[in-house]
Amino acid sequence: MSYFKHHVFFCCNQRAEGESCCAAQGAVELQTYAKDRIAALGLKGKGKVRINKAGCLDRCDEGPVLVVYPDNVWYTLVDKSDVDEIISEHLQNGRIVERLKI
Repeated sequence: MSYFKHHVFFCCNQRAEGESCCAAQGAVELQTYAKDRIAALGLKGKGKVRINKAGCLDRCDEGPVLVVYPDNVWYTLVDKSDVDEIISEHLQNGRIVERLKI
C-alpha cells in the first residue's frame, strides 16, 4: 500500500528566457495554491494527499502540467479554478477531470 492515497507532482521547471516551461506559465503559484488548499481541506498527510514540486516532466508545451499518482493521470491547467476542480473531482471523489486530462 502506498504511503499517500494520491501523490501529485507539479512541474515547476524553469528554462532559459524565451523557452517554453511550466514555471513561466504560473506553475509555482498553482502548486503553492494546491498545497495550501489540500491542507485547508484536511486532506494532507499519511493515507491522504501529498502535493510536490517536480523538475521537468517533459511536457513543456502543454504546461503548466501536473501528474497524479498512483492513478497516472496527467493534467494541464490554467488557473486556480482548475486546481479546485482537480482537488474536488479527482482527489476527493475519484472522478477524472476529462476536460483537463492530457
